[in-house]
Amino acid sequence: MSWLKAEIQVHRDHVPPLESLLLSQGAVSITLTDLEDEPILEPDVGETPLWPEVEVSALFEPSTPRDTLAAVLSLAPGVDPVNGIRYTEVENRDWERDRIQQLKPMCFGERLWVAPGETSVDDAAATVVRLDPGLAFGTGTHPTTRLCLEWLSARDVAGCKVLDYGSGSGILGIAAACLGAERVLCVDRDPQAVQATRENAERNSVADRLVAQDTDADFEFKADILLANILAGPLVVLAPMLAEAVRPGGRVALSGILPGQAEEVAQAYAPWFGPMRVREQSLWVLLTATRKDPGL
Repeated sequence: MSWLKAEIQVHRDHVPPLESLLLSQGAVSITLTDLEDEPILEPDVGETPLWPEVEVSALFEPSTPRDTLAAVLSLAPGVDPVNGIRYTEVENRDWERDRIQQLKPMCFGERLWVAPGETSVDDAAATVVRLDPGLAFGTGTHPTTRLCLEWLSARDVAGCKVLDYGSGSGILGIAAACLGAERVLCVDRDPQAVQATRENAERNSVADRLVAQDTDADFEFKADILLANILAGPLVVLAPMLAEAVRPGGRVALSGILPGQAEEVAQAYAPWFGPMRVREQSLWVLLTATRKDPGL
């Protein structure tokens, strides 16, 4: 079975009425992509911004009359009926399985690997985290996740209590548990992320040492290591709370930060932490520091 795919190029102001029109014609899915490679990294609270120029892709049942669909779309506001619409047939595939098959094991540091499915890792001494793409962020491919995993793999976390704030798939917390952490707490505001973390912890046989919870629940311990791979804005706002969650002498690793945002984040944590070390990779930054002793 194949699907009929319509791709329409429009300005962002015309996206909402076009989406409504596509749904009225029987679209089973709609995807929006950027036409100008203009990233939206950190929108304001309550905003759902779009790029200036957008490609709207819609899938239809193969029996959908193409001539009728073309006639309707040609009348949509902001649509160029000659050059702005393209039709193709898309083969029906198991996209999740295909994506997993394309992923390869990735090494972080000298001993930590993240591997999809049951792919083998040719390193008898390796610590392997098994993780497939799912509904929550974090498979190791993003530079911020890589920065955190490389930093974590270089630490001696045996016996440590670790807090992974904004855990997504749970990749950082699960990696800490696989590396020997005594107790791990993964926190996320998204219920799907919490569920994904629990499932991934079970798969990696660390569920007995890892708790996944939402952001409303209290933290059960002071962390030896706190990992927060979110965004600069929330990191600044949450600085007092996250600092309070780390014991004196504990370590913090913060990412999801652009180079131009690093100074602001570092200043937000300066009252509680020593000098920040900065590491940059692929236009993203990792900040690490040690918690000060409040009595000194």
